[in-house]
Amino acid sequence: MNTPRLLLLVTALNGFAAVLLGALGAHALEEQLLARDRVGAWQTASQYHLAHAVASLALVAWAAVGHDASRSARLRRAAWFWQVGCILFAGSIYVLALGGPRALGPVTPLGGLAFLAGWGLLAVEAFRRTSSSAASSSV
Repeated sequence: MNTPRLLLLVTALNGFAAVLLGALGAHALEEQLLARDRVGAWQTASQYHLAHAVASLALVAWAAVGHDASRSARLRRAAWFWQVGCILFAGSIYVLALGGPRALGPVTPLGGLAFLAGWGLLAVEAFRRTSSSAASSSV
């Protein structure tokens, strides 16, 4: 499976998981989360999870149209960071909210850093586009 298709598959699975886990937290796991006072944590994980799955889907689509191979690869790299962030950030919060080992606590900020890295790469790419567009406009 080529990298763009694999990224699309991982993005779809993360989106599916975000919706499923959000629904589980709101219904099937609600009592357990309330007893642990972790409803807010679950909601935060679910929101970040879904937001970055959707953002990744948009970036995958954008990378697929009208870009040279290196630009598309840079856009996909940002989406990969978001996928890793979904797993590390949201995943660790889900596990911790259900009473998982506290040793997972340091994993959460690593996921946050992955989210930030993805957004940073997108900002750099936006700057590159602006710079290259400005350069070609002035010629």
